[in-house]
Amino acid sequence: MCGIAGWIGRRVENPQDRAARMSIALRHRGPDAEGAEFLDLDNGEDQLALVHRRLAIIDLNADSNQPMQIEDGRLRIIFNGEIYNYIELRQELIGLGHHFRTRSDTEVLLRAYDQWRLSMFNRLSGMFAFAIWDAQSQELILGRDPFGEKPLYLMQSEKLLSFASEINALLSSQPDARQLDLGAVHEYLKWRYVPGPRTLFKQIRKLHPGSYAVWSQGAVTETRYYTPPDQMDRTEHIDRKDATRKFLQLLDHSVEIRMRSDAPFGVFLSGGLDSSAIVSLMARHSDRPIRTFSVGFNEAAYSELPVARRVADHFKTDHCELVIEADDLMDHLPRMVRHRGAPVSQSTDIPIYLMSERASQDVKMVLTGEGSDEILGGYPKHRAESLAGIYRSLVPASLHDNLFAPLIRTMPGASAKFDTFARSAGERDFATRMISWFGALTTREHDVLVGASANCRNERNDFPFSSSAQASHLRRVLFFDQTSWLPDNLLERGDRMMMAGSIEGRMPFLDRDLVAFVSTLPDRYKLGWRQSKQILRDSMADMLPEGILHRRKIGFKVPVAEWFRGSMRNYVHDHLCSSRSVIRGYLSAKELDRVVSEHVKGAADHEKLIWALLNLEIFHREFELGAPH
Repeated sequence: MCGIAGWIGRRVENPQDRAARMSIALRHRGPDAEGAEFLDLDNGEDQLALVHRRLAIIDLNADSNQPMQIEDGRLRIIFNGEIYNYIELRQELIGLGHHFRTRSDTEVLLRAYDQWRLSMFNRLSGMFAFAIWDAQSQELILGRDPFGEKPLYLMQSEKLLSFASEINALLSSQPDARQLDLGAVHEYLKWRYVPGPRTLFKQIRKLHPGSYAVWSQGAVTETRYYTPPDQMDRTEHIDRKDATRKFLQLLDHSVEIRMRSDAPFGVFLSGGLDSSAIVSLMARHSDRPIRTFSVGFNEAAYSELPVARRVADHFKTDHCELVIEADDLMDHLPRMVRHRGAPVSQSTDIPIYLMSERASQDVKMVLTGEGSDEILGGYPKHRAESLAGIYRSLVPASLHDNLFAPLIRTMPGASAKFDTFARSAGERDFATRMISWFGALTTREHDVLVGASANCRNERNDFPFSSSAQASHLRRVLFFDQTSWLPDNLLERGDRMMMAGSIEGRMPFLDRDLVAFVSTLPDRYKLGWRQSKQILRDSMADMLPEGILHRRKIGFKVPVAEWFRGSMRNYVHDHLCSSRSVIRGYLSAKELDRVVSEHVKGAADHEKLIWALLNLEIFHREFELGAPH
């Protein structure tokens, strides 16, 4: 895990200073080594700069520092991530006549390009973002892994393409790029995160997951090399026992190759099914106790520390626990917004950062259970989407909007989940419904908050909504999750929060072969009659304690709803209701006051919306962005 940055195109003033600023902005991603290289292109006009920060995990020798080149200098690379099958690829490349001078996966990636060029993407098992300079063709290739585990941001003008692992590195190289994209702000208020390829900065965009970009003679072309298989119905008929056996085999292999490391490693353990399964499989492949790290809260109803401790005791791990409070959230939130280059979309980002910071004292890499819900159907919405289809076939839209939805919302004891179902179930438009299951605001609520329909460019990426209409309800929502919610929210926050603590995170559930196999399974193997992720439970039947195996999904939740009414009440008021608030300059002050007041009094649960608004305000303050006109 590292940080990369650079640019190609017209010459810039003081390139060494520019590169140094980018490197400093990425220092937390790679504290072990740094490097930079500058090359003049053959046309005599353009220049290439490659900047790298290293977190050494594979082949700790200095010979594996970057930028790296092959012997004759015709290929150079900077690389962030890990190629898990680098040992197998290395042997194959040796058989084809290649000679290696290091044991690193970086050199394997570089020589894989030398051998197979762009077709190498189909051979890679890993998480990655890289830049390869091909001196023969005078082309720069920028690549990103299938699901977007590793970030890569682009900033392009007429004659210059800049790129970096994080937005701050781009802003450090070009301060005048701090221009707010108001359209992205409005998308953020609806989605609770900024859907790719947009960011909140007009000139900066994300390279799509599963894509590569090629710069050639000043022009940039982008190509998608991977599409998650759930886009189409690929169901095959397979015996339940055979499917369970095959699933376990693939997951076990995924865990095993992600344990390849020359540095100490561990696992983030929540006590839930996903991370517990990872611990159980890691224990198979280690002759030492696995290092496990868990985080919790003083509020017992939200803390899963006792459950995580049971798992740790069962597998005799070297266990570490961390307890956080509201003060930790307020102390670290501004810094995390700066690291993310965007509002922190979920309150769980802060515990992940604090756990990463603690874990980095003992290890350099951890495995996590991220991605399981998005391939196996682990969220309540995955079942609700199917039920909502039946509901819409029986209830006319006008009846839902005018009677049932308001009635559900006002039922005694109605929770946020009821409100979400009432808002989403009757929505006829597929794309709007996908956004609303996890979103903060409906279109109507958004217009009330903004004061009028947003006058901004509509650049919505429709790829997450491109699943086959003939596919099942479950498959279509999973495809949306895999192409939007996962890369633009969960994986983005995971990378940023863990790298802020200088630690690498690896996700076994996002193994490409495992995802491909799961996509062939019937829906009933994922969503059981009463429980989700059924095939994972079946595969773990002889490995996990019964109480963990069939425990109801809790989800990693921070008690911010209570904190907003208590210890964070003044903090929220200062950011959203005082004269210092920036967002009051372009959002409805009356609506902001209403939302905060209702939540504080307990008249409504506006946790998601207040969190989104609070982080938007902090984003404005941290990046010194005034209210847009």
